[in-house]
Amino acid sequence: QVQLVESGGGSVQAGGSLRLSCAASGYILSSACMGWFRQAPGKERGRVACIDKYGIATYADSVKGRFTVDKVNASNTLLLQMNSLKPEDTAMYYCAARMSPWHCAIGPDDYDIWGQGTQVTVSS
Repeated sequence: QVQLVESGGGSVQAGGSLRLSCAASGYILSSACMGWFRQAPGKERGRVACIDKYGIATYADSVKGRFTVDKVNASNTLLLQMNSLKPEDTAMYYCAARMSPWHCAIGPDDYDIWGQGTQVTVSS
């Protein structure tokens, strides 16, 4: 079973940047859709960004122009560069993999494998 492990979360002031990483234990980045989700207390888990096996990325409107998702197939690493962070970006961030079908989906129920999450806190 493939495992996903996130890292890179932390606390930052508004306007700052963080880069999240997600390490996969198996070679799945070249065949799966990989997504970043976030969940704030009392809110539903929602997709932030995703990238399919061809490298085509999709973003939530709330992060367009600020966040960039990328992947390094050779090292099985998914990345999320977060710039111009806002307090409303505060949440637990999760990476997830959708193995089949390979194209990306919006809902968390469409993803098969999840990491344990990494906390991002943005103060004003």
